[in-house]
Amino acid sequence: MTSLFVKSETITLPIDLSALMLARQMSSEQFYEFCRTNPDLRIERSANGEVTVMPPAFSDTGNRNLKISQQVGNWADENDTGEVFDSSADFTLPHGATLSPDTAWIQADRWQALSPEEQASFAPIAPDFVVELRSASDSLVSLQNKMKEYIANGVRLGLLIDRQNQQVYIYRPETDPVVLEHPEIVNCEPELPGFMLKMAKIW
Repeated sequence: MTSLFVKSETITLPIDLSALMLARQMSSEQFYEFCRTNPDLRIERSANGEVTVMPPAFSDTGNRNLKISQQVGNWADENDTGEVFDSSADFTLPHGATLSPDTAWIQADRWQALSPEEQASFAPIAPDFVVELRSASDSLVSLQNKMKEYIANGVRLGLLIDRQNQQVYIYRPETDPVVLEHPEIVNCEPELPGFMLKMAKIW
């Protein structure tokens, strides 16, 4: 059964979606239409069909998210190795979940292998690199579980940035996360050759 979880009591969904919300199952087409009808919301779907509607980011979190995406985007533009995506982009992972990292990067050849229709939808691909920035309302445990989900589905490098504790968790396949305490830079090699994430403006 598909369930709907709203991470805010103040969000009101359009009335014309009431029948959809009551459906026993939400197909890919229904989920796509659900997201199109609610373009201002960030919406994710777990592998077991649970839909999560997330409220907009607070201003300071949005500012830090942009600074992360800017750094990754500038690096990608310089070496032309892939495509960068912000938090508004959802990806359908191999196990069926549709998730939206705060920042994502996909190697050029993998992105170009997708059809134009796939690129224009919730692309059926696991990014090579993802970043999640913990906001004041985020549970650290839930984000840690999300990072494990990314890695289990093909993400090669993941960063979980915990501003509250000034820690960075580095996730890679087949290894335990590495925790950095208040780093000035985070080395993202070899997955992102030459890329160092500068943390000064993110803290």
